Amino acid sequence: MTATLTLPADLRAMLEAVRRIGRPRLVGGGVRDWLLGLTPKDFDIEVAGVDFESLHRVLEPFGSTDVVGRSFGVLKVRSRASGSEYDFSLPRRESKTGAGHRGFAVAPDPLLSDAEAAARRDFTLNAIALDPFTGALIDPHGGQADLARRVLRHTSAAFAEDPLRVLRGMQFAARFDLGLAPETAALCRSIAGTFAELPVERIWGEWEKWATKAIRPSRGLAVLEESGWLAHFPEIAALRGTPQDPEWHPEGDVFTHTQHCLDALTALPAWPESPAPRRRMLLFAVLAHDFGKPATTVRAEKRGVPRWTSPGHDAAGGPLAAAFLRRIGAPLDLDPPVAALVVNHHAHHRGGTAFSDTSVRRLARRLAPATIDDLALVMRADANGRPPLASPEVHARIDELAAAARALALADAAPRRILLGRHLIALGRTPGPDFQPIIDAAFEAQLDGAFADEAGAVAWLHQRLGRGIDSPPLPP
Repeated sequence: MTATLTLPADLRAMLEAVRRIGRPRLVGGGVRDWLLGLTPKDFDIEVAGVDFESLHRVLEPFGSTDVVGRSFGVLKVRSRASGSEYDFSLPRRESKTGAGHRGFAVAPDPLLSDAEAAARRDFTLNAIALDPFTGALIDPHGGQADLARRVLRHTSAAFAEDPLRVLRGMQFAARFDLGLAPETAALCRSIAGTFAELPVERIWGEWEKWATKAIRPSRGLAVLEESGWLAHFPEIAALRGTPQDPEWHPEGDVFTHTQHCLDALTALPAWPESPAPRRRMLLFAVLAHDFGKPATTVRAEKRGVPRWTSPGHDAAGGPLAAAFLRRIGAPLDLDPPVAALVVNHHAHHRGGTAFSDTSVRRLARRLAPATIDDLALVMRADANGRPPLASPEVHARIDELAAAARALALADAAPRRILLGRHLIALGRTPGPDFQPIIDAAFEAQLDGAFADEAGAVAWLHQRLGRGIDSPPLPP
């Protein structure tokens, strides 16, 4: 098969120079993405038939070179012409020498054939190479056919030597809407016990890709379940089999509902428009939004009918969301916004009256550093995750909340304290331990609508000082 892939001019020049001493091939994710109709973001080049020193000499004139792995035969080149970075490597052999993804002996071997070099890659869709001069695809393991069938299949039995590949499969499935081949699922189950060998930072690396790049995040959860690796994430595993009342949740148990919600989130227009940190926060919040249900779900009578209900599951889910994020090695600053979104994801269900200014201000405060705009997306994903049930009344309620937040300029920000220490100093007060109780009491009054600007805050302060603010402030 032949094809045309447009390459950057500087990379083309490097390849022309390299072809005089070796056999360059484009390999890995760049080829896979191109075959999927995506624009490749990275170009990796594997060069056979040459030694490392000769490759280094040929590439040095094109820019700065970073020998990141001489023993692995890996060379990074930062192009002087464009500033782009390209990875050049030699074909290599790998043999298992110890536990974990680092327990390998790696030896470059310039004499390896294309098929032998491809055999060390994880999945067949990542084992396709491209001759940059003829356009010929080199696909000794059937990766193109697996791409067409949307199947993740391991390239060889050596897959089992690196447990990280299971989690790579999880995020690949979510990013490219893929299913796991049965024989690959069986192989993953056979190495489920090696999960403990993985350092937490590598676990996080795969979850972060799932959370920022997924188009069908439910596929990633399906891979974890089929592979037997779901047990390593007990907060998610507990969702499977947790019942829901079919009148409100015809889609099935909480695990199935969560899968639908995740896909519903990525289908919202705001998802691709959001920066990666926001996508990450939102997807983890939707993943965790019902973590509290397994512990709170009971069969109880509601309006005279026995139903499955989960009272308090939103509040119960906050600590579980934080525990899950710690388990996968997420950055600590992700805990507060994700937990806040989980705890407050039913805020639109509380009461049928209009949202008061006070309730909106206090909600925005509870959510910080997440926002009401963020919460609205989580709520919409939750509402859309109950197929075939439509929820126009729920979306109308979310619209009301969003409109109320916009009217108060709180849709994308939390309330800011108006009364500060400088206002007390301006009145001749000396900074001390009594400042904070006064400032806190002022903020509570501000949230309740006692004032909305600096002049109002100062007037409130004068009034309170006249009532003896030196004593502990009245509770809000």
